[in-house]
Amino acid sequence: MNSGRLPEEFRDRTKSFAARVIRVYTKLPLQKDEVHVLGKQLLRSGTSVAAHVREASRARSGDEFVSKLGGALQEADESSLWLELLREECSIDPALTKPLENEASELMAIFTTMINRSKGKI
Repeated sequence: MNSGRLPEEFRDRTKSFAARVIRVYTKLPLQKDEVHVLGKQLLRSGTSVAAHVREASRARSGDEFVSKLGGALQEADESSLWLELLREECSIDPALTKPLENEASELMAIFTTMINRSKGKI
């Protein structure tokens, strides 16, 4: 029903974000306990962004669409936190985290706009 609200390019963008999170995770020094824990959190939240967007594209109502996008927004924000902590507290190279931090920020802005516009139509 709502697949027209989410262009294929946007679904691909969030899938690409998830794939980039996976690639970053594989480059982390996981033998350090704190990096392992934060990396797992990042892996979970970063891949969940794309999953929520897929769910939103199959939403049966406007309320469900907004709810699923809200979930994607939360996961993107959480991903941003884990990336910041990896960079700031675990000394992970900013060259590895910053591009994903920027993308998470852009996705959060898009989700916020989409949610606000959709709420106005419900």
